[in-house]
Amino acid sequence: MTAHAAPTCIHPLKPVGFLRMSGPGVLLCLLVSGLAIGLEGAETHLLGKAWLESLNLALLLGVLIRAVRTPGPIWTGGIRLCARTLLNVAIVCLGASFSLHAVFCAGPALLLGVMGLVLFSMVFTVILGRATGLPTHQLLLVACGNAICGNSAIMAAAPVIGAKEKDIGITIAFTAAGGLVVVLGLPLLAPALLSSPNAQGVLAGLTVYAVPQVVAAATPFGQTALHVGTLVKLMRVLMLGPVCLALAVFCAKQSQTRQDTMRGASFARLVPWYITGFAAMMTARSCNLVPDVALAPLSTTATCLTTMAMAALGLSVELRAVLHAGRPLALSVFLSLLGLVGASLILVRLLFGA
Repeated sequence: MTAHAAPTCIHPLKPVGFLRMSGPGVLLCLLVSGLAIGLEGAETHLLGKAWLESLNLALLLGVLIRAVRTPGPIWTGGIRLCARTLLNVAIVCLGASFSLHAVFCAGPALLLGVMGLVLFSMVFTVILGRATGLPTHQLLLVACGNAICGNSAIMAAAPVIGAKEKDIGITIAFTAAGGLVVVLGLPLLAPALLSSPNAQGVLAGLTVYAVPQVVAAATPFGQTALHVGTLVKLMRVLMLGPVCLALAVFCAKQSQTRQDTMRGASFARLVPWYITGFAAMMTARSCNLVPDVALAPLSTTATCLTTMAMAALGLSVELRAVLHAGRPLALSVFLSLLGLVGASLILVRLLFGA
């Protein structure tokens, strides 16, 4: 028997290898997420409501852990899995939360107004970002976050434009801070400028990032404002698919040669699978193909996976990089939010005369 006859089947079984590579990091993200959810519950118990959601808390906890001690190679595979794959699965599950029927019932004027506002906010933020010298990836992430739905939009758009984990985490940190300012300030601002509960609810839906934050901002205006605000927020979220598709086409054209462009790219290459899955799940919900009993588990799954993804992003962010990003990013987020609130007020007055 020669030396070349040595056994070659020495690799562990694939599931065992997968668990060894990803298990520690996934467990770490799960523990950070559980702590974030517990802190959100403590906020609600002590303060009456959660000013910082578990998503943002998970990000902050991840950043703090990374600042104290950088996770070694044993954690990297699982952290990357949570930041990418699990997040994409969460976006697909999120599609079951939306029905096109409710959107169309609101009327074409409001729907077109929301679409126009999202487009304006995207363009306005891009112009601001260019003026402040913000890097392209961060610029596009800020534009998507402010215009559509904050964290979810940033994390959905990031793979499309090829953004790095550190860019995602830094952008979310700044936009989350800006979103918190809007949530706290809107109940004070809206009554002074708008008299109608419908108008106040629409303003909340147009300017606040996440659905729970819309609830927090619109509840002081009454049940009517809460219902309308949530509906408008839904309309903004539905722009996530078209915006990601447009970004995918734009990035594909930027990266391809003329010859490649002439041959064309397949739909599967241009549109990420999770955006297709989001649209399919939303269509299934709109056609009543998703049983009502499955809606709550799907929503819970999406929230838990997204929280784990936020923890993973935090564990990928260098605190020094956040501080270094400072002025251009903070200025872009702040001015973009001012533009969004101002344009929203104009739109509400045009729609309601309030």
